[in-house]
Amino acid sequence: MTTARLFPRKLDLAHGAVDMSHGSGGKAMAQLVRELFAAAFANPYLDQGNDQAAFDVPAGRMVATTDGFVVSPLFFPGGDIGSLAVHGTVNDVAMAGARPLYLTAGFILEEGFPLADLARIVASMAAAARDAGVPVITGDTKVVERGKGDGVFITTTGIGRVPDGVAPSGDRARPGDAILVSGTMGDHGVAIMSTRENLGFETAIVSDSAALHTLVADMVAAVPGVHVLRDPTRGGLATTLNEIAHQSGVGMAIREADIPVRREVAAACELLGLDPLYAANEGKLIAICAAADAGRLLAAMRAHPLGRDAAAIGTVHEDAHRFVQMETRFGGTRIVDWLSGEQLPRIC
Repeated sequence: MTTARLFPRKLDLAHGAVDMSHGSGGKAMAQLVRELFAAAFANPYLDQGNDQAAFDVPAGRMVATTDGFVVSPLFFPGGDIGSLAVHGTVNDVAMAGARPLYLTAGFILEEGFPLADLARIVASMAAAARDAGVPVITGDTKVVERGKGDGVFITTTGIGRVPDGVAPSGDRARPGDAILVSGTMGDHGVAIMSTRENLGFETAIVSDSAALHTLVADMVAAVPGVHVLRDPTRGGLATTLNEIAHQSGVGMAIREADIPVRREVAAACELLGLDPLYAANEGKLIAICAAADAGRLLAAMRAHPLGRDAAAIGTVHEDAHRFVQMETRFGGTRIVDWLSGEQLPRIC
């Protein structure tokens, strides 16, 4: 049966809304999948129309990650939940030093959600996947009753391959290692907060959401033995460094003056009572490597567009207590501890 006979009336993407029939498994769901999701994400794997995707597995060590995205608001300066879902999952794969190969996507839609907004999110997600060169090869759609969701939630899985001789891990930081970051801290978290609270600043604060796998590829080409790679998302730089310190059983000393933070982000954090060290990032990474490799790794980072503001911010040392300490701009020292709660919920 032709598409025209099966679906004589096209989806009203301008004025329509998600309804329960779009998750029923019937004709309405088939039309939503075909005219919206399949059209946007089209690739040979997805075009087969199966409930799974069959793909060849390259030789070597594989990595997989799964992430859920519930960001509020759904649209923010520099991105939306669709592009964020791609970037966040690609980055989790890349932090293993891996080349991302495939993505899957699951959508939880709320009854009444405007199809125009859904189409905008799907188009953004598809564009991000194309730009990253990582296809969405299979997926799923569910619909919940009005009031039992929040528009749309997205769950993604990423699959990648790690090059031979590359094995970064959170338990590999060693005393004497250098700590590097790929750029300014806190951009995403403050962009979300400013949009959520309708705050107007003299300078627009834009999320740093980006896929980091090409930056990582350049980094591991320069220093295959990099010890740790991690993207400081929820909890920001401070929480992520504490996680690594506990995994590796070490202490860390960082220098406040060397941590890059945009002036407008620092000003917004001061106004809002936030600490940029705990604000989320979605297009930045932390790298820890042997001190002898730090100069070469930093140069590789700065040569890439997503690492031009990279900086060396501290060192790893022996510490049975696994403290992260910071030398302040005023010459003192303070403990940079874990968050006791959540500074800013639903940022990804």
